[in-house]
Amino acid sequence: MDKLNIMIVGVGGQGTLLASRVLGTVALKKSYDVKVSEVHGMAQRGGSVVTYVKWGEKVFSPIIEKGEADIILAFEQLEAIRWLQYLKPGSGKMIVSSQKINPMPVITGKAKYPDNIIGKIKEAYGNTISLDALEIAKSCGNMKAINIVLLGVLAKSTGIEKEIWIESIKEIVPQKVLDVNLRAFEAGYNV
Repeated sequence: MDKLNIMIVGVGGQGTLLASRVLGTVALKKSYDVKVSEVHGMAQRGGSVVTYVKWGEKVFSPIIEKGEADIILAFEQLEAIRWLQYLKPGSGKMIVSSQKINPMPVITGKAKYPDNIIGKIKEAYGNTISLDALEIAKSCGNMKAINIVLLGVLAKSTGIEKEIWIESIKEIVPQKVLDVNLRAFEAGYNV
């Protein structure tokens, strides 16, 4: 992949920022120019978090406009549909965890969590992979490893050598949770 625009979308506390750091490290190891931009609302309160990661021969801006994302890595269903318009028409790929995290309006009873989000995404974009990343992370030993499970799925679709991903994870993930995260990466890679 000579050029790649990736959006990572989720909710504060899901590890989206760590995932973007791993992606940036992978790009640097492949000698790409890389730009990463973090955009978060009320991330510490469970609000929407978005990170843009762009790499290529020369990247001038980290911002991804509507219709420009090659891949959206969605850590939660509602965030997946919220950012769907950024996916590149025809060739964009959505990788989405089936996890649901109720936003404040749903918690307070002022709104209802939408039904069949993943089905609607698959109707709009056939190139969608959905998985229960939370269950996979739990089976690997830590539910917080959702981010690395999803990176494993993403890694397989990039064509970049698996070893580069593993080296990058080893550099970024804290040593005390490294084994769990390496298992999570393998599980995602083999989905």
